Amino acid sequence: MPLGGAAQSRLDFEGLKMSRVSFFTSPLMLGFDELERLVERAGKAETYPPYNIERQTTDAGEVWAIALAVAGFGRADLDVTVEGKQLVIKGQRKDEAQKDYLHRGIANRQFARAFVLAEGMEVVSAQLQNGLLHISLLRREPERLVKRIEIKE
Repeated sequence: MPLGGAAQSRLDFEGLKMSRVSFFTSPLMLGFDELERLVERAGKAETYPPYNIERQTTDAGEVWAIALAVAGFGRADLDVTVEGKQLVIKGQRKDEAQKDYLHRGIANRQFARAFVLAEGMEVVSAQLQNGLLHISLLRREPERLVKRIEIKE
């Protein structure tokens, strides 16, 4: 007697191997190996520290604001860098004297958070205020270039 509905669907998928299919493996997408690696790395990012991302459109272009919750971290404990096409924020607190906590609810662990930057994204500033690290980015409208290629005989 044939199975139907959900039972048949489960059987259909149990024997299949899932292969990794990527948009970047298309023969029409040339030279995007690095971008695929960056997207894969960003997808594996941790959830600490929590963050917000806002976007506003201005006359100068798009302004992006990233706010990371970094309670307990000072300016000397934080490092903001641009490495290739990635914005990397690292936090590491200096070891304090051993304390006897009755309850420890504030995370004090080191972290590294990376954001992949699109072409034309520029980090404008970073500011630490009230336990939040604010990073401002600007994305200018890219110039549209058309280049004619001469066909030789």
